[in-house]
Amino acid sequence: PIDRSVEIERITGIALYVIGNVALPFLTVLLVASFFSDIGMLILKLFLVYVATLIAVNRYYYAPKFVKKYNAPDQLSDTDIKGNQYLHTERNSQKYTSLQFVWPESIHRPALADKPAIFCAIPHGAMPIGITAYPMWSKLFNDKLCHWTCAPVVLKLPVVSTYMRQLGYIPAKSKNIVEILTKKEENVGIILDGVAGMFQHHDEIAYLKKRKGIVKIALRAGVPLVPVYGFGHTQLWNVVVDPFGILEKLSVKLDTSLCPFFGRFGWFLGPPHRVPVTICVGEPVNCPKISDPTKEDIEIYHSMLLKKYANLFEQHKEAYGWGDKELKFV
Repeated sequence: PIDRSVEIERITGIALYVIGNVALPFLTVLLVASFFSDIGMLILKLFLVYVATLIAVNRYYYAPKFVKKYNAPDQLSDTDIKGNQYLHTERNSQKYTSLQFVWPESIHRPALADKPAIFCAIPHGAMPIGITAYPMWSKLFNDKLCHWTCAPVVLKLPVVSTYMRQLGYIPAKSKNIVEILTKKEENVGIILDGVAGMFQHHDEIAYLKKRKGIVKIALRAGVPLVPVYGFGHTQLWNVVVDPFGILEKLSVKLDTSLCPFFGRFGWFLGPPHRVPVTICVGEPVNCPKISDPTKEDIEIYHSMLLKKYANLFEQHKEAYGWGDKELKFV
């Protein structure tokens, strides 16, 4: 059980965040439909009322309430990203999901104190809420700010992009990741299975066999790859998967989500089910610095990373209550 105000703030707040991510394509479709039918116009009006209600509830009631409760500033800073990461919405997400962290002694301070790391989290699920405990990644293992990555298109969305940049997000592109690791010497977090990882619900499938680019980056920068598994990520929403895999292929091709899902109360694009999430951090793959890694170098360390994931899942699945589940790599 959690405080009712926290629960309702997350129910409405996450619904608003989801709408912020899909508003442009969804609104475009509704605008076109409104020109051709009265039903389309009605749905458009209902959608606008729905969004306006969510904004009003969160901006004018819950935001002031929790800013006061957590003694936080009224506005996010343009320079203090670490401070921004204590945002009340993310604090409440951790409470909503009963979030827990588990990590091995091998990466406990001061093991990663002298160099940045790449935290490679899976599975994505509809939304990887477990990684939003942002201060944990920026202070638990070292004092280096952690920048999580997202699809470049997300950082072009109105409102949402400003909010995410103020939390330290960067585009999931090699150039941006390398700059953070080598020039700023700060941590990077990445949802390694990406958009493909959104299209699962019951099975634990790791879309990692072709995810070798991050290994090349780690070798060039000489930084460790830290496997992270989010137990519960795939259970937070009910994802609608078409039998032909068309939506998945289009999403991967466009590098953006075309993934319909239902949340708590059967709410379309609504808040997640109240499922406990446990973030398990594994043994790191310590990558030597190689300015021009060969395919063989990349294969070696990629294989090591997959093995670390397999060990991580097997080590913790029983404690989470998933003793009968297997992690499949594709």
